Amino acid sequence: MADKLRIALAQLNPTVGALSKNVEKGKAVIDEAVKAGADILMFPELFPTGYFPEDLLFKPQFVKKAMEAAKELAAHGRDKDISLLIPSIWVDNFQLYNAVLLAEDGNIIDWRAKHDLPNDDVFYEKRYFTPGKLPGPFNIHDVRIGVPICEDVWRKDVVECLAETGAELLLCPNGSPYWRNKHDLRMNVVVERVVESGLPMLYLNQIGGQDELVFDGASFGVNADRSLAFIGKSFEEELIITDWHRGETGWVCDTDKAEPLASNDGAPWRACVLGLRDYLHKNHFEKVVLGLSGGIDSAVVAAIAVDAIGAENVHCIMLPYKYTSEDSLKDAKDCAEMLGVRYDVVAIGDAVEAATDALAPLFAGLKPGLAEENLQSRMRGTYLMGVSNKLGSMLITTGNKSEMAVGYATIYGDMNGGFNPIKDLYKMQVYHLADWRNHNMPKNCLGPKGRVIPQPIIEKAPSAELAPDQKDQDSLPPYPVLDAILEGFVEGEKSFEEIVGEGHDPEVVAKVQKLLYIAEYKRRQAAPGPKLTKKAFGLGRKYPITNGFRDEGN
Repeated sequence: MADKLRIALAQLNPTVGALSKNVEKGKAVIDEAVKAGADILMFPELFPTGYFPEDLLFKPQFVKKAMEAAKELAAHGRDKDISLLIPSIWVDNFQLYNAVLLAEDGNIIDWRAKHDLPNDDVFYEKRYFTPGKLPGPFNIHDVRIGVPICEDVWRKDVVECLAETGAELLLCPNGSPYWRNKHDLRMNVVVERVVESGLPMLYLNQIGGQDELVFDGASFGVNADRSLAFIGKSFEEELIITDWHRGETGWVCDTDKAEPLASNDGAPWRACVLGLRDYLHKNHFEKVVLGLSGGIDSAVVAAIAVDAIGAENVHCIMLPYKYTSEDSLKDAKDCAEMLGVRYDVVAIGDAVEAATDALAPLFAGLKPGLAEENLQSRMRGTYLMGVSNKLGSMLITTGNKSEMAVGYATIYGDMNGGFNPIKDLYKMQVYHLADWRNHNMPKNCLGPKGRVIPQPIIEKAPSAELAPDQKDQDSLPPYPVLDAILEGFVEGEKSFEEIVGEGHDPEVVAKVQKLLYIAEYKRRQAAPGPKLTKKAFGLGRKYPITNGFRDEGN
């Protein structure tokens, strides 16, 4: 019976569907773990396929090739004296499972299936998988090791069963996406299971961007006495090597490793950067283009893009019209120079006037208004898409969550683009992060140190500049008020009366609620962006477009 174990955790960034690429990444990590003398190596949830493959799981050929990939990864352990825990899809008796495979000397010798399948938030595993039976532990090096898979630790039944059937250690592979304060939530859940079972747990999480999801890593371990055993890096790949010994009361970690977690401000910035970087690279884009207006949103998006892929790969274009202020022209140029990006100015005046003249007979007798304003935005969108098509750069868009919530973005105009890095940031959060980035240099970011966003951009009143002397707050409440109301409706699912009870004007609350609901059709057509909260538009909040409900209080 082993009294010592060296357990390696592969905190990796797989690509969904890239089976061969993921296997090659896994093989390299197996070699590294063997070199480090590891007895056990565990990969994150569904590693060969990447997490989460969604309806690829309905394709028989994908399932077949995914199982072959898992077997190929297992075979790489032949003659290497290491036990591999490979979370993978698995078919048994014509049923598809989210499973973990135990491989030794190149062969898959045992497997367990995930019992508690998530069916909320962003994952609908019951759509694809059959739930496994309550599992017993694996026997690895004569140590009984339980492997609850991700959701299996969020309720107590699986860990309870593993403890009752003799488990001595718990190793938990995960595909747990980031949102604000998620690490604290994970830690609390793991500590609950450790207290209930009396067993230490190693919690492995993947990293990387997958469409709208960002996985933040930050893997960790908790000893049976609830002390922190180790913690891994946030938003970075790494092979975590941990040493354990059997003590009088069970297994104890000897590893002294505690990486600092990303801060409450640094985490959302790094999530936006990683989300954009992986979306581009995994979809084979090297460069981006965006409209730089001289406002806060486009400045922050430009800074995120530079941090993600480097200034040499970011192209910013100012598209002025007659309502564009001199301040905006100066601020946009200053921002581009601070970031070191390519910067061009392309006037849209002739095109807007031509479109206005062409439509004049149809608009005869009607006052100029929103239609004419939106022509400006749509012309900008057309020009930017032209540059994207011609130069092969992905157009990224710049609307924040406050604007997307109330529909203050022009569909087929400034909403044009393939990805929106700030889609899940409210306006005041955008301001806050701009100031934070000016005073901090985040890890694994490629932009310059120091100030990257001119202070006048942070200080001036926001405006779309689609009409003379226009300000956002001509038709919206101040952003601190708007954001508070929106967070009540969106994040808190609060009632009309609850929000009014917090001191908000009932007429303003009613207006914001109406705008929120009627803008759903726009949000359905918006570019994806990194999910930073539980209630991100799209993945985290699914409301009908046709919706007659209004909460008007009692």
